[in-house]
Amino acid sequence: MFRLVQLLASLALLFSPMAYAQPAAAPPTATKLMDIGGAQLQYVEQGEGEPILFIHGAPQDLRAWEPIRDIISKKHRFIAYTQRYFGTEPWKDDGKQFSMAMLAEDLTGFIKSLNTGAVHLVAWSYGGQVATTAAVKNPSLVRSLILYEPSVNVLAPDSPEGKAAREDRAKILGPAVAAIKAGDPTRAARLLHEGVFQLSPGGFDNEPQTLQTTALENARPLPLVFTAPPPPSITCDMLTSFTRPTLLIHGEKTQTSYKLMAEGMSKCVPGARLLVIPNVNHAGPRQDPAAFSAAVLEFVSASH
Repeated sequence: MFRLVQLLASLALLFSPMAYAQPAAAPPTATKLMDIGGAQLQYVEQGEGEPILFIHGAPQDLRAWEPIRDIISKKHRFIAYTQRYFGTEPWKDDGKQFSMAMLAEDLTGFIKSLNTGAVHLVAWSYGGQVATTAAVKNPSLVRSLILYEPSVNVLAPDSPEGKAAREDRAKILGPAVAAIKAGDPTRAARLLHEGVFQLSPGGFDNEPQTLQTTALENARPLPLVFTAPPPPSITCDMLTSFTRPTLLIHGEKTQTSYKLMAEGMSKCVPGARLLVIPNVNHAGPRQDPAAFSAAVLEFVSASH
């Protein structure tokens, strides 16, 4: 079945005018607020049926999932929220409470507050670490886990794969980290966008305006992301006891580290599947929303 999905992904890319042309849209007007741990988290939902909850990366917010919202909501209840300190809402504090553990606790609280029971959980990049942290701690809240190029490194540090991933991550994140240290989160957002999406220097200025706006509006939390306490450790041994249906996805043309981390994680989770979407990189969910949505819907359908 997954070979069929890969074939469909290739055909979708060849024949769909949406491929590589779908920027994140403006925030949906029908957003709602949910109080989680004293924070008002903005979210959007659409459609009916089994809930699929989407967790964005950084620097992003719920707008990251706009290219696939209509596709997913035709068959399921699509839900996406903006994580604490991300988005455009004012902060109630100075961000000193920010941590990966806090974001994972927010996710757990959000799922419980939906009152839907367990959800299918889909996450992208930095959001993959949030989702994995929450899922491992509270597996009963997760029907299935689908991760697109999660920033979860379970590779042995001294292994060739571990060394290659670490060197690649330093290359991708180094310029943004330097900008944060220099006190310029706006520049960090631009450099991070260029780094993870494999753009040439200055390529941020050629991106669709909606993508630029979303990235710059989410520059505020980047100092928190890069200076937060070390996140809860996620190891291969921990993942061997996670038995929920799990799908790891990476783009065919993505960076070495994202590919290696996805492959490494897929080997740790019992029964996990690994899928490669052709001709896309770290921006896969918006570069080819048809192929990404097909992978999500097929896996959700099979996870019963």
